[in-house]
Amino acid sequence: MRMHRIKGALLALFFIVAAPAFAQQQQQMVFDKEPLAVQTASGKMLNFTVEIASTNEQRQYGLMYRKEMPENAGMLFDFGQSRRVTMWMENTVLPLDMLFIDSKGVIRHIKENAVPFSEDIIDSMGEVKYVVELNAGTVKKLGIKTGDKAASATITKK
Repeated sequence: MRMHRIKGALLALFFIVAAPAFAQQQQQMVFDKEPLAVQTASGKMLNFTVEIASTNEQRQYGLMYRKEMPENAGMLFDFGQSRRVTMWMENTVLPLDMLFIDSKGVIRHIKENAVPFSEDIIDSMGEVKYVVELNAGTVKKLGIKTGDKAASATITKK
């Protein structure tokens, strides 16, 4: 009985010490931001401010643990080269829309309303270089469709 209490106390002490370190690690992930525009087939220009996830660490972390995101905000994942991309929503609190974008800025596939905390694989369905995550419902509300074009400093750089 006494050993059980000691183990419990040590475990509690571990969480008291580890929790602030974990929270600090979450706050240390820094992303640059840039404007991103989506031009629809009808010529409508939609403007967003996106955070850039261009390193492996940033791409793995993404929007995990975020509880809110401004309406015209998002995250741009830059994979550096065109390839088939798979993503999931593990540890992601926010429901999201995902735009899968090729190297020329053309939206090739869209996943609407990705379910928070889901471990289901979300596939780009072909080679893409970028993924933009937006608040769920944005695609439907603004009429974004495959074939529309996205542009930002990251997407248009050579």
